[in-house]
Amino acid sequence: MKMDSETSKKIQELQVLEQALHNSLSQRQNIQLELNEAENALNELKSSDDEVYRVLSGIMMKSDKKVLINELNEKKKMLEMKIQSLEKHENMIENNIHTIFPVKNKDG
Repeated sequence: MKMDSETSKKIQELQVLEQALHNSLSQRQNIQLELNEAENALNELKSSDDEVYRVLSGIMMKSDKKVLINELNEKKKMLEMKIQSLEKHENMIENNIHTIFPVKNKDG
């Protein structure tokens, strides 16, 4: 059975969009893990005493608690913005998929 060129082109577009969606979901999942780690570190810092340490290049060094909290809050904001951006991108891809292959209603 031969497909016409328009159908073949739509299938190729769908495959590209599905791959882009998969990549975006994978990126978002990785960023969500980073965000969870930052949130956990923030919670630990807030509940710890004033003497805190950070690991730099395999060396544990004493650090300022307020500086670490500020750095983690900035990292958290950046990761949240990345997640929002990826979610918008995923919605755009899904809309493109539905434009190429509209979902038909059972009634009509």
